[in-house]
Amino acid sequence: MELLAVIDALKSLKRRDLDILIHSDSSYVINAVVQGWLFDWERKGFKKTKNTDLWKDFLKLYKTYKIEFNWVKAHVGIAENERCDQLAKEAAECPTERDLIYESKNPN
Repeated sequence: MELLAVIDALKSLKRRDLDILIHSDSSYVINAVVQGWLFDWERKGFKKTKNTDLWKDFLKLYKTYKIEFNWVKAHVGIAENERCDQLAKEAAECPTERDLIYESKNPN
């Protein structure tokens, strides 16, 4: 979910000449880039990588911008982080929200 949030945020930008600072409490998302895991996965053709479709989408956007990451601790009162968490929980609990891309690739 955190990775999709980053992708959607980047897709919403109208300009491509921006330096981006992403604040996230997701070590998975941040470390994938900062520790270089993403580039290893790409080099290996994303074999045995979870969320391959999302990582490929992110990688295209990542190459468009100059992006830095800032890890923030979750649930410590950072207003923006708390709001993101609230929105994510509401979306997860909403019975009408569906992940159509996932469903199209993973039919029952």
